[in-house]
Amino acid sequence: MIAAVYRADPGFIPELAEELARSGRTISDWCGPLALSPEPPVPAAWAIDIWTAPREASFASIKEGADALRAIQRNWSHVPALHHRRSALLEDRLPPLKQRPTAFPEPAPSGHLGAWTLLAPDRLLYSPTKTSPYPASAPIFIEDREGPPSRAYLKLWEGLTRIGRHPQPRETCLDLGAAPGGWSWALARLGASVIAVDKAPLAENVAAMPNVTWRQESAFGLDPATEPRPDWLFSDIICYPERLLTLVNRWRTAHPATKILCSIKFQGATDHDAAAQFASLPTAQLFHSTHNKHELTCAILD
Repeated sequence: MIAAVYRADPGFIPELAEELARSGRTISDWCGPLALSPEPPVPAAWAIDIWTAPREASFASIKEGADALRAIQRNWSHVPALHHRRSALLEDRLPPLKQRPTAFPEPAPSGHLGAWTLLAPDRLLYSPTKTSPYPASAPIFIEDREGPPSRAYLKLWEGLTRIGRHPQPRETCLDLGAAPGGWSWALARLGASVIAVDKAPLAENVAAMPNVTWRQESAFGLDPATEPRPDWLFSDIICYPERLLTLVNRWRTAHPATKILCSIKFQGATDHDAAAQFASLPTAQLFHSTHNKHELTCAILD
């Protein structure tokens, strides 16, 4: 019996497998990027989606398989892991479900959505519920190819969309390790007042934004106890997870009401112990975004 299905970003299947093993979860099989487990679902940072009520069903024809899904609910997302031709034929018999590009800061969809795949030509694996509201398990954004100096803003957009919160106009955002300014650009576009901290300069167009202030300093050199409390603290700094955790804890101690969103970047092997330390922080959410590379996003809200 399959009790939980975890979907990995295809480039990070080993990370998900290691995380599930460390949490005591058994993986009975893999179906493409889907880890099948006989045990109830648990949070998994490296899973971009979790099927929370998986079931299996046999069918004799494409029509019978599609009718079985339609009898449960209307909206189904398809993960074509195996038997691609037969999967496509079955998908064609279901109501069309095309993911619409998201215009940030548009909120995540609230509609009911399930997921399915084929384990065999005549056997469905499906779940009427899953953790991600998106058919592709992640938002697809309408990108800005002119304003931001890098594509790093996309993982900020995805992180804020995942947590359902974002800075409001006139809120103060402290962006640590900001250069060249992709995150500062995105935050300033929301109307927030951005203090960008980095020894390296920002891109000229970001530095010229009226609500962006650049401080040419090291993010690790700031003393949170002597700094005004920001509404939000952001960090996309390249550093070892232990050093970032120390930095985050210093700011949490000095300003416990500050909301935090940061990238945990792994150098070489994934440091699952460090990830677990971040996950154990009060109110912390830890997840892998499709715009992350070998890193996780940690959000700590009030």
